[in-house]
Amino acid sequence: METVAEFSLELLRAGDRVEFARLVESFSVSIYRLALQMLGNQQDAEDVLQITFVKAFQHLGEFEGRSSLSTWLYRVATNEALMLMRRKDASVSLDEEKSDDEGDSFQPHELADWTKLPEGDLLDVEARTQLEKAIRSLPVRLRAVFLMRDIEGLSIRDTGEALGLTETAVKTRLLRARLQLREKLSAYFGERLRQENKK
Repeated sequence: METVAEFSLELLRAGDRVEFARLVESFSVSIYRLALQMLGNQQDAEDVLQITFVKAFQHLGEFEGRSSLSTWLYRVATNEALMLMRRKDASVSLDEEKSDDEGDSFQPHELADWTKLPEGDLLDVEARTQLEKAIRSLPVRLRAVFLMRDIEGLSIRDTGEALGLTETAVKTRLLRARLQLREKLSAYFGERLRQENKK
């Protein structure tokens, strides 16, 4: 993960295009991947990527450096993705629910033991496609936390800052996202395990 120290804030705030190009090059893949997983549409993800960096360029002068540049960029990208989602579905929200700070009673119904599957089966294209589908099926409030923490590798604190959540809420949502993903994928991997055992 890049840090503020790797970029000259003075140059960025002054609108230096070379330094900004370095910033774009460093974060484009991560921002695009986040947007694609949140939105499930390449064109929408490209739009979010473009708008994120346009807004970043316009507002870098306001960046105070209290969080990392990556956290700030993820916050901009997430807000853009959410606005786009809200235009299609007004009920989309990342707002904190009471249960997020108090734990959650969600219990998965079926959990397959995937450790018995050959590693190649866990990494093949079909399995990755199932994982991406399962991630996209998560409620957006859980999906955003899972993507930032487990896919992009942000810390609990940075994820909370990027999404405007408490650390407790991040941990709770992350647990719920992981459990829901595991349940969604258990049927798929359970069937693959049964097929493997028949060989």
